[in-house]
Amino acid sequence: MQSRALAVDGAFEFTPRTFPDDRGLFVSPFQEAAFAESAGRRRFPVAQTNHSRSRRGVVRGIHYTVVPPGTAKYVYCARGSALDVVVDIRVGSPTYGRVEAVLMDQKDFRASYIPIGAGHAFIALEDDTVMSYLLSQSYIAEKELSVSALDPAIGLPIPAGVEPILSERDSKAPTLAEAEAAGLLPDYASCLRFEEALWAG
Repeated sequence: MQSRALAVDGAFEFTPRTFPDDRGLFVSPFQEAAFAESAGRRRFPVAQTNHSRSRRGVVRGIHYTVVPPGTAKYVYCARGSALDVVVDIRVGSPTYGRVEAVLMDQKDFRASYIPIGAGHAFIALEDDTVMSYLLSQSYIAEKELSVSALDPAIGLPIPAGVEPILSERDSKAPTLAEAEAAGLLPDYASCLRFEEALWAG
């Protein structure tokens, strides 16, 4: 499995090896040993797995979890294709405001690791796109917040010709500047502390 550090501090892209044959193919999107070696983490503690199916143009995000507890995510595309996006919304981070997208499809089977406190979104590029997530914490609705995916200051890389489809909740999300002014964004130092505690546990 190949890995690459992304522009957002603590985020990584992983590209597994595929094994095609006349029956189809086999691939392991998550491999703990490769994850530990690249991300410098002993393991990924899975508390919950999520699965979503979206039609072309659906934008889910930009979502994040209040810290504490914070949630780290490992994300891959099980069907279809999507641009998976990490946004650094951690106040005080050396990469605050940076954005990077990973193309996830059925050719390279890339995956991404989203650290605690970072924002996450994806843009479905075709109908019936299925995204799968490993989460380090169970979902708690009141701890889940969002920042506007259409905030021009963030500049989510929505491809030309794709009309974004957002949920009612996401369409009402504040801009990054509004969320920061309201004190809603995670603090970078706190995120690092909780992430270290997560891996130590």
